[in-house]
Amino acid sequence: MNRPTYLIPALLLFTLVGCANPEVVQVSPGVYMLSAEDKGGIFGNSARMKADVIRRADEFAANRGKVAIPVTTNETPMHFGHFATFDYQFRLVDKNSPEANVATTLGPMPSVVIQKTEQKIDANIQTKDNSEHPRDIYAELEKLDGLRKKGVITEDEFQAQKKILAGN
Repeated sequence: MNRPTYLIPALLLFTLVGCANPEVVQVSPGVYMLSAEDKGGIFGNSARMKADVIRRADEFAANRGKVAIPVTTNETPMHFGHFATFDYQFRLVDKNSPEANVATTLGPMPSVVIQKTEQKIDANIQTKDNSEHPRDIYAELEKLDGLRKKGVITEDEFQAQKKILAGN
């Protein structure tokens, strides 16, 4: 059966367009992110994917007369049912900035990011249990006594824990 000759280039173009990654996304003032997903499966090349993302970040910065300074990276390897991914966050700084000439080590992205702000924040950290259900000190003393009798804790450890419980 003869297939139309335009079918192969059309499928190749469709595949390439379907695998395109989104471009640079601004995640906060002065901080940007690029992400990539290697849909090559076992034939993919995660090192090439990472290098391409970093190259695109450098080009993005150069087009603005700046330098891309890495902030964080996050990558997931390819495994069954999941393609390899790479996320790269970077800041833009002036080419003449001292930061542009400092070596940077990349680390994984934290799951929680705390940023310095000009606002004062009250963390309201409580060190004592102020709940409606106070601790049952007698039950805790019994447990400690049982541990002492079994030899899990020493007499000195038992006395120290007893003092701690008495202070609560």
